[in-house]
Order: sequence, then C-alpha cells, then structure tokens
Amino acid sequence: MSIHNLITVLGPTASGKTKLAVELAQLLSGEVISADSRQVYRGLDIGSGKDLEEYKDVPYHLIDIVDPGYEYNIFEFQQDFIKAFEDITNRHKTPILAGGSALYVDTILKGYRLVKVPQDIELRAELATHSDDELIKKLLTLKPKQHNTTDLKDRDRLVRAIEIAIGEQQANAVLPPLPKIDPLIFAIKWHREVVRERITQRLKSRLEEGLIEEVEQLHTNGVSWQTFDFYGLEYRFVAQYLQNQINKNDLFQKLNSAIHLFAKKQDTWLRRLERNGTKLHWLEGEGNVLAQAMKVIAKN
Repeated sequence: MSIHNLITVLGPTASGKTKLAVELAQLLSGEVISADSRQVYRGLDIGSGKDLEEYKDVPYHLIDIVDPGYEYNIFEFQQDFIKAFEDITNRHKTPILAGGSALYVDTILKGYRLVKVPQDIELRAELATHSDDELIKKLLTLKPKQHNTTDLKDRDRLVRAIEIAIGEQQANAVLPPLPKIDPLIFAIKWHREVVRERITQRLKSRLEEGLIEEVEQLHTNGVSWQTFDFYGLEYRFVAQYLQNQINKNDLFQKLNSAIHLFAKKQDTWLRRLERNGTKLHWLEGEGNVLAQAMKVIAKN
C-alpha cells in the first residue's frame, strides 16, 4: 500500500479523471474530494460534468455545497478541502483528490497558506502618517522577500501589502498548521486526436442530455446572464445562444473549439507542474489506467 496520504488524479478535460478516482476509491477504501470550481454549485450538473452516477457507492466531497450566484472562492476551497481531508483521514479512509481547476489543485499540492485579510481602518489611519520610505521599510521588515516589487512603488498597494502581511502574521499565530500533504499524483494522457474526439463526443452528449435546458432553468431561477461568464465555457456559450448572440451551429462549433483549446492549456499546466519539480506518474489513457495506477501504488 502507498505511504502517501493523498492520491491525486489529474488530466485534461474528458480524460477520465472521475472514473479512475472512483475505481481507486473502490479498491482502496477511499473517498473522492472534487477540486472542480464549478461542481461546488448546486444545479450546475451537465455543464460541469458532475456525472454523479459514476460514483456509485463511493462517498464524495465538495460537490453541490453552495447555491449558484454565491461567489465561492479559493480561500473557502482550501478550508473545505482541509476539513474533508482530515475527516477522511481520521476515519482511516484514503482521500483521493480529483482535479479539477488548476488554481485549486495548486493550492493543495503546493501548500499555500491562504488567509482572508479585511481592510483595517485603524491601521490605515496610522499608516497614513508615514512617508513612502517608512512604509517600504515597514513592509520589508514584515516580509523581507518581496515577489511583487510593484507593491513598493505604489502607495495604495504598499498600504495593502502591509495590511496583508500583518493579517497573515496574526492568522498564522492562531490558525492550526496546514496538514502535511504527501501526494501520489497521477496524470492521464491521451494522444491529441483521441482527446479531441472524446471532447467532441462528450459535448454532443451534454447537449443531448439537456445542457441548454439546464442553463435556461438556472437563469429562470435567478442566475444572471453575466454570472454564467464565470462558470466556464459551456455555460458562457450556451448563455450567449439563449440571448440570441450566436446561433445553434455557432454554439456547437465555437464551444467545441474553445474546449479543445482549454484542454491544451491544461496539458501545458501539467507539463509546467512537472518541470517545476512536482512528480507526476503518467498513465496511458488508451490502456488500463486502473491497472497502471495500482502498479505505481504498489511500488510507493
């Protein structure tokens, strides 16, 4: 059995991540944690590819947890992930992260500490009495390593950077440490032409299953047309079609092309992860991905 405490399944859209995550969960007494920024929303089912029937009897987390229109953010995702991860681990089950949105996955794999820092009116009033040079000195004392030097050149950004640095210090003093994550990471890869065909077929299926009607119903229930822009390609293009901005043929052709481009970006992100030192175990999509994954797990 693997010595790692988190199994992670990555890959471009339509690569079969959910299927593999569920199969691993069934074999390893596991539970799946979704890292998809759209699947958190109730009602965004077809367009986000929830495919809940695939889970069968496998418990899943961070799916259908907020209503559409609520602005769920990466800070909340990290907090929710930690709760789910610790809950699963404490019950001696295997957490399996199914990605997902690149930013969400990065937050977990790289262990960024995310803290919400509201504006501090009293602090800002006190900082207003200082010169720019004094503010720069204060920020560099709080945070010597500055990745973004533009914070040192603009007074408003300087004040906000000091505010955040102090807020992070205060939060780190009271917040429990992040759980130690030791992930075993799988990435499913397919030949490009096969991925293209899988994407096209899946889009056809989603349209047949009622994607347009799903968006229509969400709008009827109060989700604004503007909000669909934030829910990804499927929702953005279908919303345009329902507003008569594009016709039915354009809907399919333009959305299909956009998803293909998105898949290429996902592949680029995976390659960058690997170049930057993250160990990925590549699985051939055309083969038996479960058998390949279990072979790696047996060695780790």
